[in-house]
Amino acid sequence: MSEETVQIIPSMKKELAGLIDHTLLSATAARSDIVRHCKEAIEYGFCSVCVLPRWTSLAADTVHGTGVKVDGVVGFPFGADTTKTKAADAREVIMAGADEVDMVADLASVIDGDRRYLLRDLRAVLEVCRSVRPAVTLKVIIESAALTDEQIVFVCGACEEAGVDFIKTSTGLHPAGGAGVADVRLMAQSAPSCRIKAAGGIGSAAEALAMIEAGASRIGASKSIQIINGFTESGAEK
Repeated sequence: MSEETVQIIPSMKKELAGLIDHTLLSATAARSDIVRHCKEAIEYGFCSVCVLPRWTSLAADTVHGTGVKVDGVVGFPFGADTTKTKAADAREVIMAGADEVDMVADLASVIDGDRRYLLRDLRAVLEVCRSVRPAVTLKVIIESAALTDEQIVFVCGACEEAGVDFIKTSTGLHPAGGAGVADVRLMAQSAPSCRIKAAGGIGSAAEALAMIEAGASRIGASKSIQIINGFTESGAEK
C-alpha cells in the first residue's frame, strides 16, 4: 500500500461515517441500549442517532456537546397519523432535543394521487420544523420500494414543492423492502432541490457507497458500525 493511500483512507472513512444516521428504532430497545447506541455514534463520528420519540430526550442528553445530532421520527412507521397529530409529534420531539425529524409521508395520498392532502401534511410538519431557531431539518420517508416509478416522481415533486430538506427511501420496516439504487437515482432526478437519504437494508460499505454514487447524501442504517468496519474491504480505497 502506498504512502498516498495510507493518508487518504482515514479521511474517506471519516467522511463516510459523517453521512450516516446511526439508527435504533426497535420497540424493545431499553435505556441501556439507547445510551450504548449514542456512545457508538460519538466514538465513530456518525452524523446523528435516530431513535424513537420515547428516547429523544435521553439521546439529546447523551450526545450533548459532541457534534452528533439527534434524529426524531414522526408518523412512524406507517405515515397514517392525522396531520394535526404529526405536527404535534414533531413539536414534541423537537422540544425534547431533536435536531432533525424523519417523517413518514401519508402513503394513502401518494397512492391516490391526492397532492392537496399530501402537501398539507408535509407543510404542517415543515412549519413546525421552521418555527424554531436554528431550524430543524425535515426528512420525508416515502417507502420507495412499495411505489411505482410514477408514484415516486409524484411524491418527490410534492416534497420539492413543499420545500422539505430530504426525501428518504424507507422506514426499513415495510415488507416491500428498503433502499434501492435505482429508486435513489430516480428520487434525486425527480427532486433536484432536495437531498436524498437512503435507508433500509443497507449493511455494507459497498452498498452505502453505491447509494451515495446514485445521489444519496445521507445514509440511514442500524448496521452503521458494520459498514464502517467493512469500509477497507469495499475496494473504495484502491
